Amino acid sequence: MREYLLFHMTALVLGILLDQIVGDPHGIPHPVRAMGRLILFLEKRLYTGGDPGKDRRRGALLWWTVILTVSVISFLVLYAAYRIHFVLGIIVEMILTCYILAARSLCRESKAVSDRLREGDIPAARRALSMIVGRDTVELEEEEIIKAAVETVAENTSDGVVAPLIYTILGGPVLGLLYKAVNTMDSMLGYQNERYEHFGWFAAKADDVFNYLPSRISALAMLLGSRVLSLFSCDYNTKNGYRIWVRDRRKHRSPNSAQTESVCAGALGLCLGGTHLYQGIPVEKPTIGDELRKPEVQDVRRANRLMFSTEGVVAVLLLAAPAAAVGLTFL
Repeated sequence: MREYLLFHMTALVLGILLDQIVGDPHGIPHPVRAMGRLILFLEKRLYTGGDPGKDRRRGALLWWTVILTVSVISFLVLYAAYRIHFVLGIIVEMILTCYILAARSLCRESKAVSDRLREGDIPAARRALSMIVGRDTVELEEEEIIKAAVETVAENTSDGVVAPLIYTILGGPVLGLLYKAVNTMDSMLGYQNERYEHFGWFAAKADDVFNYLPSRISALAMLLGSRVLSLFSCDYNTKNGYRIWVRDRRKHRSPNSAQTESVCAGALGLCLGGTHLYQGIPVEKPTIGDELRKPEVQDVRRANRLMFSTEGVVAVLLLAAPAAAVGLTFL
């Protein structure tokens, strides 16, 4: 048991570092894409579109089928690797951990938006933004593009970075990939529209449950991360981040999404949220934060630094306990 805890910690640290270096390389197989194909395959066979009660039951069946499939396959892959040799097990766990985390990819995709803005290419910035947000981007001006990029980095700090990190620390890649499956199903099925109102209901509610505690841990960690960054830069106002978090953390249809978004908005002195178009339909959302200044391109980089510092705070705090346990067993 002691040895496997040590192996898990080693693979986890290496996986975090690998994500920081390479992120998700394009052009190679990815577990999340495989999950997406499985979800689409099951949706085509289970969705009826005629009976709300039946669609809810079939949506729940899809959810459990995906969860069990992902859990069993990831366990068998990891078990087989460790049975062959512990070094292979660590390598496989490291790679899976890298797949689970999305910090470097989130930074890279949002940086593509800010890079196009620095070049003065608004249409290209809109196209880059459309890769990471669900809203319509074709009519957004520079300030709106910046705020949208900051919003998605802030929100995904929780469900794309901290939450999967927490689950992976607690249960290894099996639990981490299970969480990614939950999050992917919500992204694909959890829309409040005619098609998915009932079929995606279970997926949306499950995602709310799985993210309830991680989103709040993420917000507190982001406040600590903001405080660390404020020691080196005057770009972060932790006191205002806390004030806006207390005031605006419930200003979202989701019980979780405004947690990190409110901290980020306050720490950077920006006003986020508001009404946006989704497939041509205006969707009203409350504003989060106060507009203490106008958005600027550098805010995307600042949001990414806040995201990385938040990940670092969570990793250090949550790894401290198992590290102490491993250390004590060797005494």
